[in-house]
Amino acid sequence: MVLFRLERVVPLSVEQAWLRLTDWPRHADVVPLTRITVRTPPPTGVGTVFVARTGVGPLGFDDAMEVVEWRPPTLCRLVKRGGVVTGWAEIEVHAHGEGHAGVVWREELAVRPLPALFDRPLGRAARWMFGRAMDGLLRPDPGTGVSGGL
Repeated sequence: MVLFRLERVVPLSVEQAWLRLTDWPRHADVVPLTRITVRTPPPTGVGTVFVARTGVGPLGFDDAMEVVEWRPPTLCRLVKRGGVVTGWAEIEVHAHGEGHAGVVWREELAVRPLPALFDRPLGRAARWMFGRAMDGLLRPDPGTGVSGGL
């Protein structure tokens, strides 16, 4: 099992950062070969379930997640309930100076059936992949250089 923490400070309001990070279908725009299906009706809250399907055709896996804590616009905790990927993720957003948001993404991740021997490379890959996803979700709107749009 791998535990990691990512932090960013971005030129967005707390509300803008929150909306970008918790727009589940938008995650598919920044994670290659991934589709997101929200299985419960809006709005997002405790009990919301969504699935990230990663792969091509029949070669892939589902990462099923359920929101278990929901305190907009500051905290969301997810539990991973898939057959391949297990663990939890936590997204925290807070004010960081005027016009900026601080974001902390914590995650505990395990991939079945990988033995503990693979924890170190899995951790490096997860930090890289989730860091890219975070950066993509929090990037200022294209063409304007200005944050916002949500």
